[in-house]
Order: sequence, then structure tokens, then C-alpha cells
Amino acid sequence: MASAAWMWMWTLLLLLWVTPGPEAFNKGIGEPCEEHLECRSGCCVSNSLNPHRFCTAQTFFQHCLPWHKPVGYQCYHHWECQSRCCSQIGRSLKRFCVSKTIFLQCVPWRKLKGDLCRSHRECLSQCCIRQRDSSPRRCTPRTGILAQCLPLN
Repeated sequence: MASAAWMWMWTLLLLLWVTPGPEAFNKGIGEPCEEHLECRSGCCVSNSLNPHRFCTAQTFFQHCLPWHKPVGYQCYHHWECQSRCCSQIGRSLKRFCVSKTIFLQCVPWRKLKGDLCRSHRECLSQCCIRQRDSSPRRCTPRTGILAQCLPLN
């Protein structure tokens, strides 16, 4: 009987030594953290461009979602963005998080009239042709009744 009491006491002492104190679970939303255990919500994630981690709320399904870049931030991959859409904007080679279309499509930026091109899909007009045999290929507006990709003469 005495040995069972000692065993129970040692177990209790071990649990108290291993279990973090109440101060470890006190951090609220937005406070810096290193582990999920530190947050009342149980979520500690990177939620900004700096490498620090912060306590955030869990989703309805009790998930901890990482922070994603909003529209306008520079990106390299679709998964970096809240919109899941990373595209080139303008003539710059840089890519930015952009909104999807009303049909939830991520439309790549296309070259404008007169820009140098190699294929039709590079152009907003979907028309990349040479005006003369010796000239380079350029994006050209479609012409004619059927809006065909024809050289302008």
C-alpha cells in the first residue's frame, strides 16, 4: 500500500515537472510565439513577411493555416498568395499576387500591341506575326470581319 502511494506521488511529481506551467498557454492572437503550445488558440504560425511566428486563430475545422501574401505582394509561386494566383504584371519580369477572375481563373499577363513575341499565346490579342518577312514577330490586333490574325498591309 505504501509503495503504491509512493509510485503515485512520483508519477504526479514527474507530470508536474514535464508539463509546462500556465504561463506557457497565455499568449493571445497576434503575440509572438515559437510553438503551438504557447498560444491559447493552439496556433503558432508565420503570418508576415518577417521570419517571426505569431499566435493566430484556428479555422472552423480546428486547423492552423499559414500566412499567405495578399494581392500586390511580390511572389514566385501561386501557393504563396492568398488568391493562389501569382502572375507577371506589365513588362517587368517580376511576378505579383493578383486576384482571380470572376470565373476563378488565374490569367497570366499578356503582351500588348507592338511588343516582341514568339508565340500567339504571349499576346493579349492572341496574334503574334511578322508584318514583313524581314521584321521580328510582334503582337498585332486581330483584323477583318472574322477577327483573324492577319498582317496589316
